[in-house]
Amino acid sequence: VTLLIAFICVRSSPWTNYSAYTYFEVVTICDLIMILAFYLVHLFRFYRVLTCISWPLSELLHYLIGTLLLLIASIVAASKSYNWSGLVAGSIFGFLATFLCLASVWLSYKISCVTQST
Repeated sequence: VTLLIAFICVRSSPWTNYSAYTYFEVVTICDLIMILAFYLVHLFRFYRVLTCISWPLSELLHYLIGTLLLLIASIVAASKSYNWSGLVAGSIFGFLATFLCLASVWLSYKISCVTQST
């Protein structure tokens, strides 16, 4: 939800730097689509059918790469916001989504380590 709010805030604001905010929009939408794809994989249990893919590893790599790109996009958006309220709000929601993705990686790793050791 925070990625969608960040995208809407930046999309509805006037831009001063086209490339920075286009990058922010692309990263937020791609990250949102990938998170929804992994959610659907877990919801419909496609991981049982597609055993050729290491789902925990692919999810970990997605979250790490997506979080890093989202952090870079949020830093760029915050530095180029020029006190436009929508752009500042979008970058704040980008930072919040970055924190939530990091928390998700940490909790997923913690849960998978606990379940493997028992």
